[in-house]
Amino acid sequence: MKSPIIERMDVIPVAGYDSMLMTLSGAHAPCFTRNLVILTDSAGHQGIGEIHGGDYTHDGLVSMKPLVEGMPVVKYREVLQKIHKAIDPHSEEAGEGIQTLDMAKLKYVVRSEWAIECAMLDLLGQYLEVPMCQLLGEGQQRKEVEVLGYLFYVSDKGKTPAGEMQYLDESDSKDPWFRLRRQEILTPARIVEEAEAVAEKYGMRNFKLKGGVLRGAEEMEAVRAVKKRFPEARVNIDPNGAWSLKEAIELSRDMHGIITYMEDPCGPEAGFSSREIMREFKNATQFQVATNMIATDWRQFYHTVTLTACDIILADPHFWGFDGAIRMSQLLDTWGLTFGIHSNNHFDITLAAFAQVGAAAVGRVAPLDTHWIWQDGQNLLDDTPRIIGGMLQVPEGNGLGVHLNMEKVMAANKLYNSLPSHDRDDAKAMQYLIPGWKYDHKKPCLVRP
Repeated sequence: MKSPIIERMDVIPVAGYDSMLMTLSGAHAPCFTRNLVILTDSAGHQGIGEIHGGDYTHDGLVSMKPLVEGMPVVKYREVLQKIHKAIDPHSEEAGEGIQTLDMAKLKYVVRSEWAIECAMLDLLGQYLEVPMCQLLGEGQQRKEVEVLGYLFYVSDKGKTPAGEMQYLDESDSKDPWFRLRRQEILTPARIVEEAEAVAEKYGMRNFKLKGGVLRGAEEMEAVRAVKKRFPEARVNIDPNGAWSLKEAIELSRDMHGIITYMEDPCGPEAGFSSREIMREFKNATQFQVATNMIATDWRQFYHTVTLTACDIILADPHFWGFDGAIRMSQLLDTWGLTFGIHSNNHFDITLAAFAQVGAAAVGRVAPLDTHWIWQDGQNLLDDTPRIIGGMLQVPEGNGLGVHLNMEKVMAANKLYNSLPSHDRDDAKAMQYLIPGWKYDHKKPCLVRP
C-alpha cells in the first residue's frame, strides 16, 4: 500500500477562557490563545496538533505549508528535517531561554513545527492502525499516566473594570471545582480547598503549587497546609526562580518530609547561571530539583547534567518535540534521572498529546503537569481523554486517538478573532491589582513596596 499524501494543511488560531491565575510574571488574562494544525491526507484522515498561541507562532506555521503539503505521511521525519534546514536557529536572539521567565522569549523556546510533528504522527498512526505512542521510542509503556493537581493562587477578577477584561464567571455552575476555580484563592486555607476540590473531581493524589506570587514564607505555609491535609501526597512548589539562593536555602529548611522536590527554586544571580546556582542549592539542602527553565534545548541540557544541577527534567513536547521528549526520557532513564512534562494553558488536544508522550516515556516518570483542570469544559474534541483516579487515560484509537469537533473549533476561532491582542501579556491585569506594576524576575508578583 502506498502512503497517503498530505493534501491540505490548515492553521487555525483559537482562544479559550482562563482564571486570573497568578505567577511570577503576573496575572493570566481572561483568555489564552493556541494554534491548531489540521492535516488532511488523500485517505480522508485528519491529523491534528496544538501549540502555543500568538501571531509569531501562527505566521511561522503558515510559512511551513509548502514543506508539508504534497508529502507522503510516512515521510514525516523528512518533512521535519526540511523545516529545520529552512529555519536558521540563530536568526532570533533567544538568549538564555526562560531562565528569568521572560515571556517575550517564550516564542523562541517553543518550536511551532512540533504541532506539525504531532499532526503527522497522528496521520501515520491512523495509516498503520496503531496509537501514536507505539510510534515513539520503544513503544507504549503504560495505558494510563499519572498527572498532578496543579494548584495556583487566583486573584479577584472583580478588581478589573467591567467591559475591559471579562473573566469567565462560573458562580452558577453545579460543579464545585468549576465554581471554585474562578474565585479568589490567596490564603493557605483556600489553597487547601482548591486541592480538596481537585482531588474530589479528578482523584489526584499529588500536587504542585505555583509560587512566585506571595512571600516565600507564606507560600511554604500553604505547602505545609496541603501536606497536612493530604499526608500521603507528594507536594511540590515552583516559584519560577523567584527566590535568591540564600532565601531558597532558608525557606527549604525543615521542609524535608513535606516537599518532595523543588522546581526552579532560584535563578541566575551574582554573575552565575541558574544551572550553577541550582547546583549550589542542591549542595546546601540535599533536595531533588526539577526544571523546565534551565534546560530548554540540548545544549542547555548538556550543561545542566554536567553540573548535576537537576534530577527531574520537565520536557514539554512543545519545547522538545515528540521524538525529542521521548529521547530525553531514554537518556534520563539511562542516567538514573527522572522524566516529566511541563504544561501551559491548553485545550484537550494537548491533553491527548501528553497522554501519548507519557505512555511512551521510559523509566521513572514524575506525575505530569497539566493546566487542563483550569480549562476543563472547553472541549475542542468529541472524545476528550479522561482523568480518573489521578490517572490520564491514554486514548485507545489509532494515531492521537481523538477527533475534532469543528463547530467548537470555529467558536474558539471566533473568540480568538475578537481579542485585541493574540500574544500573552501577564502584566496588563496586574495594573488593576498594583498600579504601575512591572515585572521583576526576583520579586514575587504580589510583593511590591
